[in-house]
Amino acid sequence: MIEIALLAVAVLVILLTLGVPLPYCFGAGLMVMYFIGDVVMKGNILWGFQQLGNPVLLAIPLFVLAGTIMSVSGIAASLLRFVNIFVGHLRGGLGVVATISCALIGAISGSGLTGVAAIGPLLIPEMEKQGYPREYATALIANSSLLGLLIPPSVTMIVYGWVTDTSILACFLATLGPGLLIMFNFSMVNIHMAKKFALKLEDRPRGPDFIAEVSKRGFKATPALLMPVIILGGIYGGVMTPTEAAAVAVIYAIPVGFLIYKGLNLRTFLGASKEASTAVGAIMLMILFSMILSQMFVLEGIPQELVEAIFSITEDKAILLILINFLLFFVGMVVNDVTAIILIAPLLLPLMEAIGVSPIQFAAIMGVNTAMGGVTPPYASILYLGARIGKVKVTKVIRPAMILIVTGYLPVVILTSYWDNLSLFLPRYFGY
Repeated sequence: MIEIALLAVAVLVILLTLGVPLPYCFGAGLMVMYFIGDVVMKGNILWGFQQLGNPVLLAIPLFVLAGTIMSVSGIAASLLRFVNIFVGHLRGGLGVVATISCALIGAISGSGLTGVAAIGPLLIPEMEKQGYPREYATALIANSSLLGLLIPPSVTMIVYGWVTDTSILACFLATLGPGLLIMFNFSMVNIHMAKKFALKLEDRPRGPDFIAEVSKRGFKATPALLMPVIILGGIYGGVMTPTEAAAVAVIYAIPVGFLIYKGLNLRTFLGASKEASTAVGAIMLMILFSMILSQMFVLEGIPQELVEAIFSITEDKAILLILINFLLFFVGMVVNDVTAIILIAPLLLPLMEAIGVSPIQFAAIMGVNTAMGGVTPPYASILYLGARIGKVKVTKVIRPAMILIVTGYLPVVILTSYWDNLSLFLPRYFGY
């Protein structure tokens, strides 16, 4: 049966590479299992629809809607202007602002695409005006937007926790350390790269002028700054579940966008709602098909066969982790992060537990590997969106994007795999 499963995965990957819409790709995999593998479909389909009724999944459309509202409401722009007062006069400071801003937006929305959509139109022209090459500015913002998939609350970790029956809060905490370290690395790499650019820096406000400007921008940014405080404080304080926090994010963003920053009006609100609805519809249909396919693999004993097959190659934990990272990186290159987690997590979790890797550390390993797929072709949805927003050819963005990945991101992937304290320190501290 493992041969049939591999054939189904091969069909899935080929269709994804050809650009076929995701639900059809998973549907083709299901057809292979049904017609060639003689797997019964009726019970699996009923099971799949039952899973879609899980309240945990409600967090996904709510965070997606919150993210789209933020990108048009002025919340993101206000955060950006506030942070810029502290580092805008430093060489490389505007690039650091881009990285931190994408992390803040990601911490609120739980999405990687939101950072590009919200920060790109504001900062790419500003960075070019200051002297950054446009393709580099685009690559930095696209790569920094990956932080939205790691710094909690993260949609991918909600899905991982649901699929593997792991505490979602523990998964949030597991990716926080790697996410913050990547943010620091990107900032340092950017400061080094900025030495090569002929930058025009802002004059640094001094004394009373600096204090006055901080007070002015801080006052305007207060409603935007309260958003991550309320959401993250509610989750980690045990006041709200991730689903409730997602609802609060939407409820908070709407009046702030309409009444305070006034970026929202009826037209932009309906446009954001339509964009979110379209994205959520595709995500939920993809989740249904991919969950059915994963359940078929589990019922046929594919995970156990996969574990035995890999152990027949080697039982060395270090080598196995290298192989698993390569596999996750490859899968992340051809499918989005949610798809990769739904498809791969149930298959690999027994293997990871067999070699002594906890489900919580595996959440971080999957998170950092699959997030990287957002900027590594052929999938690279975040990179493509960044190139479109930055109005630059993708071929020009790839080189600076890969420099950032190799120097700032890959070291964290390795640390996450081999140094468990990076991902487990916070979960252990909070009792997980």
